[in-house]
Amino acid sequence: MASLISAANAKIRSHPVLNYVCSTHFWGPVSNFGIPIAAVMDTQKDPDIISGKMTGALVIYSATFMRYALAVQPRNYLLFGCHFVNEAAQLTQGWRYLNYWNWGGREAELQRRAKEGGEAVKGVGQEIKDKGREAAREVKEKVGK
Repeated sequence: MASLISAANAKIRSHPVLNYVCSTHFWGPVSNFGIPIAAVMDTQKDPDIISGKMTGALVIYSATFMRYALAVQPRNYLLFGCHFVNEAAQLTQGWRYLNYWNWGGREAELQRRAKEGGEAVKGVGQEIKDKGREAAREVKEKVGK
């Protein structure tokens, strides 16, 4: 049985593509791609939920591992690409965090929400006013008869 497994391993390792697909140089970055995918998806969420400390840690983490991916032999371009995407997404999140909390983005968002709320209330007020006029008209018609 051991010789069968050894022969299968030798067959896999003799083919360059299969050897790469069966290595940690491939599966490490593939499994790690969940982080940048989540980071890119988070760029569409409300900036109120961004953690500045975690974003800073992930910027340093991705920069470190981009360097590591090029320092190992053979160079791991798939790992580099994974951390490059994550670095870009985290820098975007960092900018959104700073804009929201430090550069007036939160105040602008609150003003926008207040304006939308005021317009919604105004619309509801107009609707109530119209219904009141209609009810008054109906009462006049019934009383006048």
